[in-house]
Amino acid sequence: MKKTITGALLIGAATLATAQAWPTAKPIRLVVAYPAGGVSDSVARALADKLAVQLGTPVVIENKAGASGSLGVDAVAKAVPDGYTLGFAAVSPLALNPHLGKSPFDPHKDIAPVVSVMYSPVLLLGTSASKAGDFKELIATAQARPGAVRWATSGQASLGHIMVEQIMGKSQVQITHVPYKGGGQQMNDALGGQFEVLSTNAGPAVLQHIKAGKLKPLAVGAPARLDSLPQVPTLAELGQPAANLSSLFGIYAPAQTPAAVLERINTEVNKALALPDIRSKLEATDNVPTGGTAAEFARQIAQESESNARIIRAAGIQGNQ
Repeated sequence: MKKTITGALLIGAATLATAQAWPTAKPIRLVVAYPAGGVSDSVARALADKLAVQLGTPVVIENKAGASGSLGVDAVAKAVPDGYTLGFAAVSPLALNPHLGKSPFDPHKDIAPVVSVMYSPVLLLGTSASKAGDFKELIATAQARPGAVRWATSGQASLGHIMVEQIMGKSQVQITHVPYKGGGQQMNDALGGQFEVLSTNAGPAVLQHIKAGKLKPLAVGAPARLDSLPQVPTLAELGQPAANLSSLFGIYAPAQTPAAVLERINTEVNKALALPDIRSKLEATDNVPTGGTAAEFARQIAQESESNARIIRAAGIQGNQ
């Protein structure tokens, strides 16, 4: 018994020493799994600035986009687990991509979820090609003319594609899925009326198009209605709870990173998320601040992974070849 207590005390002392020694003056690399200039990149840079002050060491952003976020997360998975490489990405690389055979890493063995940062709502928008005034009219059109409604997403087996499949199954309608490889061309074609509807993450550029009358908001995938679009119902309100999906983003570290370091990072990110200017920056782009424990974040990823697996099997969704 005495040996057990002594061993536990030694482990606790070592863990405390690790936490106290980290970080040194060595810069921390924050790998953002998306291109520079987007909403997720902007949020990551704001967090990096706060963490640099709180931790007393530089936090340097490295954008590593590609493969729907998997390239960036893979760079984190293969990094030295010393607390000096972290990642910022949606949970899709861990909870969606692996079910499609697209993951270069093992999400269970190679990555440690540290803390959730935000929910990014998904907007369902009508283009000039659509005559539907709201979501119910959109579904009525799909019922009357199977396949006539074309829904553009950011790609095959993307979150938007999952939403399409859920809505088709619940409403018993046929919608034509139009997958793009990213959001740039998708938005250009949306403004040109090349399809009836699209799903995309909320952001300043999208809101500008809505205000200009170029795109019509029909529904939103989010825990609640957005302050910027209070008249737009969530998909859950519209009887589509399974399709009421939003992108959860968070901070990750390589597996085997010392637990004391992970706890410190979690604490500091939660502190940053509580700051008024960080919350304002998130809310101004319609993103919802989250935070919480690492265990809660891991549980959310696991639940989303299980849900995605069921949907993918039921719908027979295949990944990009």
